[in-house]
Amino acid sequence: MSVVIIGGHECMERQYKDICKKHGCKSKVFCKYKAGMENRIGTPDLLILFTHTVSHKAVKSAVECVPKSTDVIWSHSSSQSALYTILDKATNN
Repeated sequence: MSVVIIGGHECMERQYKDICKKHGCKSKVFCKYKAGMENRIGTPDLLILFTHTVSHKAVKSAVECVPKSTDVIWSHSSSQSALYTILDKATNN
């Protein structure tokens, strides 16, 4: 499963990737908006938006560029616990 995370804390980027790896997922993490981000997102199976710690521009860009087949999960919390919960539900389906 491929996962793209938009938002979160920059200092936790490595932890986000490690948690995804533990769940058997390939991941890309964009903690803040970067030019050309839309082109680097690709076609993930799951898009996670940590809405509390990201700009509206990044959210809008991410949601518009992913295919309709991609599951999008919105989470206000960007904690490790929140990511574990999201991935547990997504990988057990």
